[in-house]
Amino acid sequence: MTDAAPGHTGGCLCGAVRYRAAGEPIAVSHCHCGMCRKASGGPFLAFARFAASDVTFTKGQPALFRSSESAVRGFCRRCGGQLTFQFDHLRDTISVSLGSLDRPEALPPTQHLWTDSQIGWLDLDDGLPRRPGPSDLAPAGKA
Repeated sequence: MTDAAPGHTGGCLCGAVRYRAAGEPIAVSHCHCGMCRKASGGPFLAFARFAASDVTFTKGQPALFRSSESAVRGFCRRCGGQLTFQFDHLRDTISVSLGSLDRPEALPPTQHLWTDSQIGWLDLDDGLPRRPGPSDLAPAGKA
């Protein structure tokens, strides 16, 4: 299922939650932190960060889980699909998981974050910049 209006559309596995992200993302990243690994069930989580005002839920609403003292994750309460991530100190932005997009190939990641936490057996030689911690576009901590 795709939504008719332009932008990047996506949703959860069961279709109970759908969203549209207008415009282009601020950043598209692979995150290797332990929390993203646990939330996604994979060796890293890829996400695109948009202005919060550009993301609209077109069907349903994600359930929210405070995964740390500085961030909240959104997921489908029915199928458990990971949908969003939002830092408290960057409330004007919200990230959507690339795996939840209808066309994830449209937003290729441009960097790796938190590579100091990367799983040792994971060998990605994609030529993208690698940052041992957060991006300068999404610094850790509180504003």
